[in-house]
Amino acid sequence: MDHPNDSQSKPAPKIIVDEDWKAQVQAEKEQHERERQPKKAETAYGRGAAPLPPASLTLLATTLGMQAMVALGLVPDPSGGKAEVRLEQARHFIDMLAILQAKTAGNRTPEETTVMEDLLHELRMGYVAVQEGVQK
Repeated sequence: MDHPNDSQSKPAPKIIVDEDWKAQVQAEKEQHERERQPKKAETAYGRGAAPLPPASLTLLATTLGMQAMVALGLVPDPSGGKAEVRLEQARHFIDMLAILQAKTAGNRTPEETTVMEDLLHELRMGYVAVQEGVQK
C-alpha cells in the first residue's frame, strides 16, 4: 500500500521549456507557405520565369498572331527591342493562321472561332496598311 509520504519522496518531473519552439514553428509555417505557392517554371531562359499557360488553340493562334505583329513591325522584336518590318515573314505567319483556321473548321468552340476570325481580319488589315506604307 502506498504511504502518504511516498509521493513527497519522489522527485517532481522536470518541465523543460524550449523558448525557440515559437521561432521553429514560424519557420516551418513559412516553409509550408512557400511550398504551397505556384512554382516558377524552369525555362531555356533560366529560373524565375512565370509558369507557362495551358496549351490551347487560342494560345496557339495568338502566339502566331503575335509573331505576325512583330514581323509587321507593329510590336518591337523581343530579341532586339526594336520594330522591324519583314513582310514575307508576316505573310507566312498569317498564312499559317489561315491554314490552322481551315484545318480546325468544325472542331472549334464558338470562342475559338471568334478569336481566329478577328485575329486574321486584324492581321490582314495590318498587313495591307504596312505594305502600303512601305511602298510609299
